[in-house]
Amino acid sequence: MMNRPLDLLLWQNTVLAWLIALGVCAALFGIINVILGFVKGRVAAFAAQSATVWDDVLVHALKKTKQTFVVLVSLFAGSTFLSLPARVTQLFGVLVAIAVLVQLGLWLSTGLSFWLRGYTQRQLEHDRGVATTVSAIGFVAKVLIWVLLLLVALDTAGINVTAMVAGLGIGGIAVALAAQSILSDLFASLSIVMDKPFVLGDFIRVDEMIGTVEKIGLRTTRVRSLSGEGLIFPNADLLNSRIRNFGSMAQRRVVFEIGVTYQTPREQLVRIPEMIRDAVTANTEMRFDRSHFMRYGDFSLNFETVYFVLTPDYNRYMDIHQAVLLSIHEQFEAEGIEFAFPTQTLILTRSTNQS
Repeated sequence: MMNRPLDLLLWQNTVLAWLIALGVCAALFGIINVILGFVKGRVAAFAAQSATVWDDVLVHALKKTKQTFVVLVSLFAGSTFLSLPARVTQLFGVLVAIAVLVQLGLWLSTGLSFWLRGYTQRQLEHDRGVATTVSAIGFVAKVLIWVLLLLVALDTAGINVTAMVAGLGIGGIAVALAAQSILSDLFASLSIVMDKPFVLGDFIRVDEMIGTVEKIGLRTTRVRSLSGEGLIFPNADLLNSRIRNFGSMAQRRVVFEIGVTYQTPREQLVRIPEMIRDAVTANTEMRFDRSHFMRYGDFSLNFETVYFVLTPDYNRYMDIHQAVLLSIHEQFEAEGIEFAFPTQTLILTRSTNQS
């Protein structure tokens, strides 16, 4: 009696068993993809009408589902209908477990990144310091997620994690010595987050370079300059520099000098501080401090004036200062007071010879 084709053995399993395993694998692959598509569609539709952020986090996390993960899970389910060698079954189980851990890491890190991005944008409008701290904490949290998942994956693969951690502790000393600059930047990053010499969105000057802080990373800080190019500073070098932070400025102190000619009458010299005071106090966004006849210059009589602009906005400050200077010019022109400019006077004398 001849065996039926489905009863033929193929790698220690009948053809029927292989067909059943293949069918289970294909069916599960299709079912998982259909469920994922349905869930993503329903959650996305709900998220579009919901004011909460967690449904958006779930949508973005599910978008990171890898087909490799689905294939491995489907193959593992189909393999349960086959008689495979113990070592093959064990190896397959380890691969699937690692795939599950990697996919879990992708879901968690993607969801966390999306939530942090939205939270940071919202906090930038109210407290940029909190936004900076949250960004750094988020990065550390993602690193911890992957480290923990890596340890679980190694333990699943049968590797002695305890011995490995102990070995890493000994080898870490050598690594730390070889990577001093990287560790220096890392600790500088933590110092920036904790002390907050500047935060995201601050306008800073470092030596001769100025710009707006865009990102504070673990090793570098990125600044967008006024001309548009990106400036990248190692964190350690940045903290060792002299940083001028204009982001926390509440008002601007303005000091300027003007000089008039030596031919200016004393009566007009007495009135000049009052004229400057009137020019400054004409705008309610300014606070007058003082104006004085300061010194006798080489070719001019110099007056120094100090006032405060009650806004940190640079463009507004320039508009106000321009208005002050134009008002002073108008008053001097009406009074006939002349601004000084560099001049030299030569005095010639004739000597007489006495015989």
